[in-house]
Amino acid sequence: MNLITLSFVLLLAVFFTPAVSAASGEDSEKILDNPWDHSPITVYIDDKNVPSHYSPTYYEQVEKALEYWEKGGNGNLDYTPVFEVVDSEDADIMIRWVENLESVEGAPSGVAGYANPGISGDRFVEVEIVLEVGNYQGKGWRQYGDATMLSISKHELGHALGLGHSNDPKDIMYPEHEMRDNINPILWRKYGGLIRAAGILALAVLLFLGISWQNSRRKRKKLEDKYFK
Repeated sequence: MNLITLSFVLLLAVFFTPAVSAASGEDSEKILDNPWDHSPITVYIDDKNVPSHYSPTYYEQVEKALEYWEKGGNGNLDYTPVFEVVDSEDADIMIRWVENLESVEGAPSGVAGYANPGISGDRFVEVEIVLEVGNYQGKGWRQYGDATMLSISKHELGHALGLGHSNDPKDIMYPEHEMRDNINPILWRKYGGLIRAAGILALAVLLFLGISWQNSRRKRKKLEDKYFK
């Protein structure tokens, strides 16, 4: 295998993806119109008791998902949520990760996260959100990339804000979402520099070969013009 081929194999191995669902609960437009009787809604993101394949970048995706809903989300909320991330398990919303919901908690195949609300009357008392860090694709287990974790986080937070599932495949609350990427965030942190360098080197080699071919072509044309008139 030559250098160019190896470089492209490395790049393709990191960027091509299968599909995954991010579902929980029963299909419905809304669970509650306005499930929280106070603001801000406190959120505890448990990045201490994490599974072996947890990536610190997942925390950032949850923060982005919180910001997404604060800015209006999918437009289906009747109120504007305000979140406050706290370092206490007594928060309104508690978010944690497991290695795989199917194997750890016996969830149906393909479920990537769930939101479990405690309800009193017409209000949420608390919501537990559980996200998995990977799922089975065929017989193999695959780590989720950051973009996929962001989608799952947005979806489950939507449930925690009172939304059910949507029938619109373009809506974040649609019960199944394609994986946005397949970049293993742990390996990317460790080998990302090497992979980027391999890609740059591959492009440099291709550029060099292209320039060499152009120079060779010009030389050949000069010889043809000189000797084959």
